[in-house]
Amino acid sequence: MAIKTPFYKQDQSEDFEAALVSNATSYKPRHGLSIPAITVLDDNGCVIEDEQRRVFRHLAQDGRGADIIFGIGTTGEWNRISNDERRRLLWIQTDEYRRINQEFAQRDLRPVESWVGVTSASRRATLSTLESPLEAQADAAVIAPLSISDLSDVVGFFQKDVSDLFDHRGCSIPVFLYDNADIAVDPQIPHLHTRDVKQLSRLSFISGLKVSASRRVLGNYTKGAGHFKDKTEFGIYIGNAMLMFQVFDFDSGFVGRVREYWNRYLLHNELPIGVVSGPANVFPREWQRAWRACYAGDERLMSLYRSSFDDFGKSCQFRKQKRSIDKTIACLKAGLKMDGVITSDEVAVGTPALDSEERSEFARRYSKIKDALANSTDGIWISKKEV
Repeated sequence: MAIKTPFYKQDQSEDFEAALVSNATSYKPRHGLSIPAITVLDDNGCVIEDEQRRVFRHLAQDGRGADIIFGIGTTGEWNRISNDERRRLLWIQTDEYRRINQEFAQRDLRPVESWVGVTSASRRATLSTLESPLEAQADAAVIAPLSISDLSDVVGFFQKDVSDLFDHRGCSIPVFLYDNADIAVDPQIPHLHTRDVKQLSRLSFISGLKVSASRRVLGNYTKGAGHFKDKTEFGIYIGNAMLMFQVFDFDSGFVGRVREYWNRYLLHNELPIGVVSGPANVFPREWQRAWRACYAGDERLMSLYRSSFDDFGKSCQFRKQKRSIDKTIACLKAGLKMDGVITSDEVAVGTPALDSEERSEFARRYSKIKDALANSTDGIWISKKEV
């Protein structure tokens, strides 16, 4: 089915492809907090546009929230909504952040980057979807190669297929790799090979890697990519958000120095430049401040936020027949509904939903965490409902 070009594109400059070429060749990966946005759905699995736009503004938090918005990812249930809705969501996201950044520019605020996931079930579908962020002028595209079912040669796919696509279009945009064992097609191959990351980092349009893995895996990727790109040209982002507190733990004393040395050893003396946090959908300002605290080595704030965020993670776990079920996505939507950001907290088919008892229990847990943060942190770092 052909996708009609949305109205958002009508006022774009005719030379946007030239701008994309310049962007891809001069791009430096953005430091800071990346929030993978939830997708607001109705009971038919379609995106509710006005509410989705409110979510994007909520994540920006008037300049105190996300540095990067990542749409159409795992938290956005990319693999559980239709391809048409994914493309529609892409246009809504890029248009809304264009508007947000125009407002930010008038107030001398730093713009928010808009990244979009383009991973699809097959190589051909992924390549087709990759054309959309080119047309929509997204800041970057994100591809999870191990989630593409018929992709056997990861390096060849980017060296030939993606490169050929950009060559024929005469333009390109930055591409970030996404490594997440939870969505890998083959459980026997949960992570990208370090040698593949090393080769891919040589491509001009490959700008970094989002990694949901251990510090050792993070370090392997950092070491591999460092052979061919300067520190400012290839960014590693922590995908397991709570790992941020371990990576940046700079305790004093002998034990602290040993721990810091071990962290640096695992990361080959390089630190990630950002963190990707799904829970930041409901705590965008709080996660922004926590990231800054970690990067600055502020032990007091690190301890405070680590405890609160750990409590939130536990609040999204529910017992069913003697086993624990993670319902984070449903809880994020329920939290945003409680905060008045959205009215629909429907999840896509296949995403674990909350029953009425769990919903009440989560509301109690969530309110308790919010109250604790409000009573212990500066008010300007408490997330506000954006309208």
